[in-house]
Amino acid sequence: MIVDVAGKVRRPGVLTLPAGSRVADALRAAGGAKPDADLTGLNRARVLFDGEQVLVGLPGLPVGGQGSEVGNGAGGGGPGVPLSLNTATAEQLDTLPGVGPVLARHIVDHRTEHGGFRSVGELREVNGIGERRFADLEPLVRP
Repeated sequence: MIVDVAGKVRRPGVLTLPAGSRVADALRAAGGAKPDADLTGLNRARVLFDGEQVLVGLPGLPVGGQGSEVGNGAGGGGPGVPLSLNTATAEQLDTLPGVGPVLARHIVDHRTEHGGFRSVGELREVNGIGERRFADLEPLVRP
């Protein structure tokens, strides 16, 4: 799998890691986090997805910041930044219109069972998401 590690790491860049690698593996492969990187809220045990961008401790990113989870982020951006289906928490997904805690859990479970979302269209496969709800969510999310 290929991931892009950026931010406060010693050797940022595009890295090739074995399938099933975790955030901790990406950090290690990038030479580790810099001393000033804030890793609060970092889930180093989370499994990575191919094509994912891992952002480490960038200032100004809210928790759930843009890109993927490392440092201060977990998949959702600020206003106008689509939420990542592959890295957002159930709590972040719950903030989307028409998505409550049960549907958010279905999305996370689908992601886990199928190795992530390769396209937004795969959201239609989640139990509880019909065409109308998909149409509402499509502009608000990304793989």
